[in-house]
Amino acid sequence: MNLQTMLEFALDWIRDLSFLSAVLVFLLENVVQLIFTVLIGDVLVKVFQRNRIAQKPPPVSRFEILLVISSVLLNTLVTLLGWWLWRANLIRIRGSSDFFGIVLDVLILIVVMDFFMYLLHRVAHHPKIYIFAHRTHHIYENPRPMTLFALNPLEVLGFGGLWLVVLMIYPASILGIVVYLSFNLAFGLVGHLGVEPAPWLLQTPGLRYLMTSSFHAGHHHDGAHNFGFYTLVWDKLFGTISANYFSKAQNSS
Repeated sequence: MNLQTMLEFALDWIRDLSFLSAVLVFLLENVVQLIFTVLIGDVLVKVFQRNRIAQKPPPVSRFEILLVISSVLLNTLVTLLGWWLWRANLIRIRGSSDFFGIVLDVLILIVVMDFFMYLLHRVAHHPKIYIFAHRTHHIYENPRPMTLFALNPLEVLGFGGLWLVVLMIYPASILGIVVYLSFNLAFGLVGHLGVEPAPWLLQTPGLRYLMTSSFHAGHHHDGAHNFGFYTLVWDKLFGTISANYFSKAQNSS
């Protein structure tokens, strides 16, 4: 069975799931993502403990656990809605395994989502909105891997809704979507480690504008700067990079 056949089989299997089966499959998917993120994140924190860029977080609270559970359930709901939109042909997913098509899909999804998540992040910091939603995440100014999921429900639905709108507009391949989502999870984890695993990025031309742990940790301590998710490009264009980001991050190397 070649890759193309496997992809078509997987898409047909997912499309034909009953509603209850889809709920269980997507819930399991999101629980596995949470467990994977926390386990890998804890390993990275221990390995790079000498490069700590934020104080150690306090013990996990009951409220933080409730936020994480809420995020997992709401992400499952977003996935389920995406599945329904796909079955209704409002979202189109290509089964093509063409390498260049997949690379193009990933690049388009990264650029588009990076730009609109930057804008949403800026909007979330508007005083009249911040107090109802994004402030919840900023309670955890000294992050740990699990902090990635400690979000206000409105925020989870907002970013999930953006993702579904992008998929409704752009017909990406299934592999392009999987690679992008893996990329998204990896960068989300890196941003909430509380340690800096890659200070050398700041000294590498062409890579110094990728998001780092130091960059996002800076945002947790200074909500007026460092809004980017995958890159610093939009912060650079709109003048929202913290003035001392590069010097502080290089000093951690």
